[in-house]
Amino acid sequence: MATSRKQNQDQAKSLTQSARGVFRQLVVSGSATRPQLAEQLKLSRPTLSLAIEDLEALCYVEPFGMTQNASGRRATMYRLASGAGHVIAVDAGSTHVRIRVQSIAGDILYNGVYGLIEEQRRMTVHIAEIVEQAVRETRAAAQPNWGPLRCMGVALPTKVSDKEALFPDRENELMHRIETLIDVPVVFENNVNCAAIAEGFCGNAVDEPFFVYIQIGIKIGMGIVLDGQLLRGRSGAAGEVSYLPFPWAPNQNSRREELEAYLGSEAMMARVRNSWPKELESPEKPEKPRELFEMAEAGHPVARRYVTAYAREIGQLVAASIAVLDPGLVVLGGGIGQNKLLLPDVCQVVNELHGDTHVETTALGEDATLIGIARMATSHAQSILTGEISVGQSADQSA
Repeated sequence: MATSRKQNQDQAKSLTQSARGVFRQLVVSGSATRPQLAEQLKLSRPTLSLAIEDLEALCYVEPFGMTQNASGRRATMYRLASGAGHVIAVDAGSTHVRIRVQSIAGDILYNGVYGLIEEQRRMTVHIAEIVEQAVRETRAAAQPNWGPLRCMGVALPTKVSDKEALFPDRENELMHRIETLIDVPVVFENNVNCAAIAEGFCGNAVDEPFFVYIQIGIKIGMGIVLDGQLLRGRSGAAGEVSYLPFPWAPNQNSRREELEAYLGSEAMMARVRNSWPKELESPEKPEKPRELFEMAEAGHPVARRYVTAYAREIGQLVAASIAVLDPGLVVLGGGIGQNKLLLPDVCQVVNELHGDTHVETTALGEDATLIGIARMATSHAQSILTGEISVGQSADQSA
């Protein structure tokens, strides 16, 4: 007989700490035998048996085969069952909306990419419409072996506060559209913060308690991790380096978000196009960042000069960030920042202005934000499944 969601919630709340430990251990390890789980969690055989029985009753775990050790003893293998369910992760970006379905165990079940009609520097109604379309089509593609949808995570190109009243109307519209589609908890987070979470989880910042992730693309942003904790600030605006006053120079007034307007890829390419040598006009003149970087990588001297100048400007932003935050590592990402051609000159400027601080290019590429928001949604879903928080409880957005 099928159980209701409320019955499952009540059963989850009554799970013992041992059962919760078994569940989370299987999330990490993927599979294990009873002896392995008993050893890893320091549980007695009777306690472990009761924990597995409770988890099987909720359809969270299942046996799936046998294994044999060196002495010839056979043992049953356990893993998370499809009844544990899945999450949907959405990266509502400036050029694309990316969507991913991921099991609670972390297996990728579905991916989708939706282009935007034009680059969006702000959260817009168009982004909300594409997110709604992506979620509808993903839900329609759901397979029985995915199990129930447990949570959804959405990464936004804007600051996100845990106080709903601080959401501007454009984010509230997106929230409303999603809430009409699904009846599960939704976790919202800034897209650059999500990328920082991903770097700390499975990128170049694993085991690094103090680091920053700097996104360089159409938009400029920073995710800050200090002592292992993502820093959000009072209103969710920590790391919004695009708000820094710029320029600082005699007889020039600083303007709102002018740093992003200057360092963003649109402005960078506008400078390139406007100052490109006349004798090297079309078809050599690059129109897009990708074209400029491909020319520089191929050894084109003019393209290389522009890339070097831009890298040195990025290096100044990195050096300023190091002066304020003192991280052990800076990871560069985003559509432009992930290009390894920038790294040598960025590092040179950092060493000139601040001394030796390690700077790396992200190893996660354009998937960083999606990995991070999937991580957050999965973590929240796990806490609901084990009864540690209720379905209606607000997510603790640390991952």
